[in-house]
Amino acid sequence: MKNIASTIDHTILKPEATTAQVDAVVAEALQYGFASVCVNGCFIERVVAALAGSTVKPCAVAGFPLGAMQPKNMAEEAAVLVRLGAREIDFVAPLRYLMAADEKKAAQVMRQLVDAVRQAGEGVVVKVIIESAALMKDADEHLAEQRIAVACAAARAAGCDFVKTSTGFHPTGGATVQAVKLMRQHAAGMKVKAAGGIRSYEDAMNMLTAGADRLGCSSGVAIVNGQQASGPY
Repeated sequence: MKNIASTIDHTILKPEATTAQVDAVVAEALQYGFASVCVNGCFIERVVAALAGSTVKPCAVAGFPLGAMQPKNMAEEAAVLVRLGAREIDFVAPLRYLMAADEKKAAQVMRQLVDAVRQAGEGVVVKVIIESAALMKDADEHLAEQRIAVACAAARAAGCDFVKTSTGFHPTGGATVQAVKLMRQHAAGMKVKAAGGIRSYEDAMNMLTAGADRLGCSSGVAIVNGQQASGPY
């Protein structure tokens, strides 16, 4: 159980989250030794302060949950979060370019953010969310793999450290074993994060076995305790 805890980004991203709920998530992360606490940007200063001196990393999302804002604004948002102390950034890829399998344009958008993060702080881990379920929905096997391959290639060209399956908020769904396997196949030089719908120890182990290096979960405590949880993320 300890080993699986170290792969989990303990996550609270619902827009109605309260400071008390975020504080509870931080306390759980410290108790169980999760990899990070992942929050919306409005909470990052609080989380950074609470995690100071621990091995748990403060993580914040940028361009979340749509990734449809101006690239320069998303890049600046990420840079501000790093300057406030975030050590990991999860941002949403430009889905319009990934759906069209346009590697060049997708990489250009991603690169703006990665460059801004690198300039704002050293050693920050950058994870790009590609909404794998959307890329694979209503697509034949060849097209689905092509889109995943393009997303991974664009992320690599942009300098991302991870490719991540899902926001957990998109209507097409979250992580699947098939998506993780494809991402692992095409993510040479990067790590893979599975997120969205991981609610049990069995779910978590299936994703890790498929090739995930990290898991994004709001149900981390239930998972490490071998219980079944509910929730969108």
